[in-house]
Amino acid sequence: MFDLRFITPKAWTEPVLADFDRFLQDHAAAEKKASGMAVSMFSHYPDKPVLVEAMVNLALEEMNHFRQVIKIMHERGIYQAPDEKDPYIHAIRKLIRRGPREYLLDRLLTGGIIEARGCERFGLVAAALPEGQLKAFYQVITDSEARHHELFVELALEYFPPNDVEARLDQLLDAEAAITEALPHRAALH
Repeated sequence: MFDLRFITPKAWTEPVLADFDRFLQDHAAAEKKASGMAVSMFSHYPDKPVLVEAMVNLALEEMNHFRQVIKIMHERGIYQAPDEKDPYIHAIRKLIRRGPREYLLDRLLTGGIIEARGCERFGLVAAALPEGQLKAFYQVITDSEARHHELFVELALEYFPPNDVEARLDQLLDAEAAITEALPHRAALH
């Protein structure tokens, strides 16, 4: 439905592969937070049944991904790390406007952009990993994330005029590109 405006360079995978255990910990935290965001969405908008149903399904899927990452971590003898503030997510949240309509639109569109970035980066991880179970896992995760970003835009179009969605998405994609390009590469999704 949309293309990211900044393409993550393949060199981003170097710190990821160099400290893959740390990346797994960050990945688990990201899945847990994504599930929590979906729960927050359906809790705040109970009067929007299309959104509620979509976010319930998303919360369950993200929690299943969390469970799968935790299993991989435990097999490797590592455990969850304390949650840290994600500088990417923190910067994206600053873009969300106040006001009931603006807030909902921006939450949906930033949710879609975050999922698209995750999809792109999980795809880079899958491509960089050697053949095996981890590579296969990240290929599946990449496919799943591709559906997620489309879901958020579809929900925005359910509740807002297409011109409003397109105009705001255009602004947010430019801002997200600048944020992403400025962040250092590290063993983390963002």
